[in-house]
Amino acid sequence: MKIVRRIGVPPSARGSASGTTCPDVFELSDGNFAVIGTEATAELMSELPADAGVADYERIVVVSRATLVHAKADIPDA
Repeated sequence: MKIVRRIGVPPSARGSASGTTCPDVFELSDGNFAVIGTEATAELMSELPADAGVADYERIVVVSRATLVHAKADIPDA
């Protein structure tokens, strides 16, 4: 599995102070997506609806609205 491309604009274009460390979204060679965000599993676990859960190997990650809004145009429809 490899990163194929960034989805959206780089952190520097969204106002990141360092220009590099910020939430980000990447498309992977297998068609899935990788997300860099703030880990918030403990904080949000109790907020999940009854039909949602987090496996031992999963984490709830918070990504800023700006990151997803800027990525929207690059996310394929199918």
